[in-house]
Amino acid sequence: MPVRLALKVDADTDQGTRLGVPNLVADCAEFGAPACFLFSLGPDQTGRALSRVFRPGFFRKVSRTSVVQIYGVRTLLNGTLLPAPHVGRRNEGALRAVAAAGFEIGIHCYNHYRWQDHLAGMDLAAVRAEFGAARKEFVRIFGTEASTAGAAGWQSTALSREVYDEARLLYSSDSRGTHPFFPRLAGKVYRTLEIPSTLPTLDELMGRPEYPDAALAGHLVSLLRPDRLNVFTLHAEIEGLGRRAIFRELLGRCRAAGVQFVRMDDAAMEALNHRDSVPVCDQVMAPVDGRSGLVATQGAEHGG
Repeated sequence: MPVRLALKVDADTDQGTRLGVPNLVADCAEFGAPACFLFSLGPDQTGRALSRVFRPGFFRKVSRTSVVQIYGVRTLLNGTLLPAPHVGRRNEGALRAVAAAGFEIGIHCYNHYRWQDHLAGMDLAAVRAEFGAARKEFVRIFGTEASTAGAAGWQSTALSREVYDEARLLYSSDSRGTHPFFPRLAGKVYRTLEIPSTLPTLDELMGRPEYPDAALAGHLVSLLRPDRLNVFTLHAEIEGLGRRAIFRELLGRCRAAGVQFVRMDDAAMEALNHRDSVPVCDQVMAPVDGRSGLVATQGAEHGG
């Protein structure tokens, strides 16, 4: 059985959408690798994320990953000293070009800062409004409803799961885990299939003495497993810009090793065609090595 790998691209910022996304489209097309591009569609208020300084692990991550170098001063001031650019309106041509090139597209969020930093405190009406704004902008740009979403910062709650079910998504990709599942929170099972990211992200590895840049692509390939769908989440701001060479090396190593690239939506349809075989698992908030704060993770499996 060939090793299978699905690529999921999170575009968090105006700069990443404008500059990084076209680079990743070109690289994936060159290597024949499908990818699912998830877009932030509203105001880019990245600068307000500096409030995360109080989260455990934030300073360690900042010191390792050179945040200013990755995002640039302009992006880090968006929504604070500088106006927040509206990502969808400023970049609709670039977004449509991704769909025209044949790549899968979906929703990352409306306001990345608001979802990642404040979802846990939102009531159902607020979650509906936030995701509804993303859905409305997606329809305006692409002329169709989104069939998938992947939450900003892997932040997911029972209320966001309810809103996903209301949107009748084909699947979501909000969590970290090992295999597709139906999420269970507070005893309730939600019907939107979850396909978790299985591999560490580049920013969780960058800057560590044991993982110099020259070793990152090889390390990621070494983590691929033949007994599961491997899912790698990359970022337009990182692999699409300053660490583009690492991503290209990863694509080249995968091609040389015979890795089979698969579309996320195809993997979802394959799982849903055997719905009764998809497990129900708890979704729990837990730490992930290399990331600050808590993220949605795949927990214990249940009988249904």
